[in-house]
Amino acid sequence: MREIEMQLDAWTVERIAHLKSLKSRTEQQELLVLLSEKKDEPKNDKKLSALIKFEKASVRAAKARQAVNNLLDAEKKSTKEADRKARNHRLIQQGLLIDFAGLEAWDHAELLGALMSTAKSESIPEERRADWKRIGDSLISSKEQKL
Repeated sequence: MREIEMQLDAWTVERIAHLKSLKSRTEQQELLVLLSEKKDEPKNDKKLSALIKFEKASVRAAKARQAVNNLLDAEKKSTKEADRKARNHRLIQQGLLIDFAGLEAWDHAELLGALMSTAKSESIPEERRADWKRIGDSLISSKEQKL
């Protein structure tokens, strides 16, 4: 009789060795290990063949699951990176506005207080805000032309 070990391909032999090293195995993996050790019983060839196919499919599924997880992680990382870049861009632009307004010498607390008092003021007329926008647009435009 031929030995079962001779019928097994290299991947299967490596996989069985790996499964033997595991602390816990699935029921199918346990049966695969047991049948691979019974070399003199050809009646188990069909079961062994089916278990090997199942194990290969399980490994492929695990690899596919990992590939999907890697793609999702990369997408999350990319989204976080884009959000971080957008935030940094916004903060730099806001810092430039302080420089454009000539307020770079003000203390941080003074700037914050001035901004907070403006933000809390509920009765700023739309005309006043429109004036601020017009003045700001004009200054930004002139600064951009110098660059």
